[in-house]
Amino acid sequence: MRYGVKLKQTDEGYAVWCPYLPRRWSQGETEAQALENIKDAIESYLEYMKELNSDGELDKS
Repeated sequence: MRYGVKLKQTDEGYAVWCPYLPRRWSQGETEAQALENIKDAIESYLEYMKELNSDGELDKS
């Protein structure tokens, strides 16, 4: 699955965030580093959500 991200150059480097996932943001000194960091943040979030769901935490039944 692919998620769009927003990237903005700042005084410190690059800020990057995923508007489709809550609180998924990161940064990096270069554009490539920022994009790699947000990829890791998204993957970690999705793994966490998968674990919650497999534990029954998100079941609404």
